[in-house]
Amino acid sequence: MRDISDEIRQAWTPAAARTIEALQNNGWIAGGVEAAISTIIGTGLKLNANPDHEVIGMTTSEADRWSRNVERRYDARCRNAFECDASGQYTAGQMEAAHLRQFFATGEGVTQFLMFSRPGVTSRTRARLLPSHWLSRETSVSERLHQGVRIDNHGAPVSYRFRLKDGDGVHKDVEYRARDRAGRPIIKHIFDGMPGQYRGITVFAPVLKTIQHYDKLTGSTLAASFLHAMFAATIESDYPTQDVLSALGGESPMAGFMSELSGWHQNVDIKLGDFGKIPHLFAGEKLNLQGSKFPNANYEALANFLLREIARCLGCLFEDLTGDYRGATYSSLQNGIAKIWPITLYRRQHIAMPFKQADYEAWLEEEIDAGRIEFPGGIRGFLENKTAACRAEWRGPPKPVADELKAARADEIYYNLGVRTQGRIAAERGDDISDVHEGLARERQSREDKNLPHPGDRSEEAKIGTDKAIDTEEDKP
Repeated sequence: MRDISDEIRQAWTPAAARTIEALQNNGWIAGGVEAAISTIIGTGLKLNANPDHEVIGMTTSEADRWSRNVERRYDARCRNAFECDASGQYTAGQMEAAHLRQFFATGEGVTQFLMFSRPGVTSRTRARLLPSHWLSRETSVSERLHQGVRIDNHGAPVSYRFRLKDGDGVHKDVEYRARDRAGRPIIKHIFDGMPGQYRGITVFAPVLKTIQHYDKLTGSTLAASFLHAMFAATIESDYPTQDVLSALGGESPMAGFMSELSGWHQNVDIKLGDFGKIPHLFAGEKLNLQGSKFPNANYEALANFLLREIARCLGCLFEDLTGDYRGATYSSLQNGIAKIWPITLYRRQHIAMPFKQADYEAWLEEEIDAGRIEFPGGIRGFLENKTAACRAEWRGPPKPVADELKAARADEIYYNLGVRTQGRIAAERGDDISDVHEGLARERQSREDKNLPHPGDRSEEAKIGTDKAIDTEEDKP
């Protein structure tokens, strides 16, 4: 048995290289990763600030107003690529997607947080995504350096060593501290793994051989199909082969006949469209067309078996990976979603959210320090209660459902039984209950101002009719 860090040190480079090659040249893998990313973050995780108001010295209403103000300001900043991205190219949502692509390709994501001013924007905090292969893979146990990560006596990262190119294109080692003296992140290194692990590894590592087998299967089958698609046309003749060969080699009794046969073939032909032509047959000859026998009956079953293994490792449904919903039923899709959805939530919680949380904490610290956001005790009070002040949840896309009507009816039943709150129902649908209530209040006030009826005030007869329609719909297979 070897330490997991030794295993990863040897396997990281070839595994990352092969995965990146598959992402660039395999449509199934590239599409599956994009589908997984869209399920994890959608267009980008949305901030739901939820500070511990008792610790930071606010009342419930004060904390609610403060949270709404922070959410609006942070959302505006995330929409401006020039303000949130150090390169000025990507919005926060695009950076989240790029971070996840890097995670799927290499098993880790690296972000550098910088502070510098730019004209036209307010905040100075910016995030810069760094390619994972820039992080050095040098190891020196005596210096507590493991694959570019320098740790303290307890195993916590102290600094990171990068191998970068200077202005002349020459590689040199540069080391950045993990945090500044106030605990503000400088380098955020996110990965998932086991105890004793200092670097991540691609999630496709267990199926790299399967991907190779699938490529070989499809390549060889496609080549055989092309070869047989270019069909052969042969001519059978009753004349002895020896006499024909003798005629080709010199004078013989067959010479005159072959001369006549050659003249016939030169002047009469049968066209095969764009695929060539054959001569009109002479007496005693017949035409044979050799047809294709590929792919065979076992190809699709074997290809789907390999794709199912890849989908299981990726953490998505086979139907989502291939777009093939033949034979899928409501029950099978529901069961599949129930098994896959916890994986999505896990990656959202432990891969996507740490990147957003680190960015949010750095930005919020600057805003409070600059006085643009008020906080009890100012920057000193924030640093003393940073964990309570930065407490937040991040909303992503809702859980997929195979039938919206049945899912809504189940939520209604659970709510009426008193075992599920509106907040939880809204969260599972990707909404914030405060946003829902504010939106409903604005719409109700607008309808009253315009003397319009409220759609929620239905008569009992209309409600009974709707319930009957739902029951009838549920009876359908």
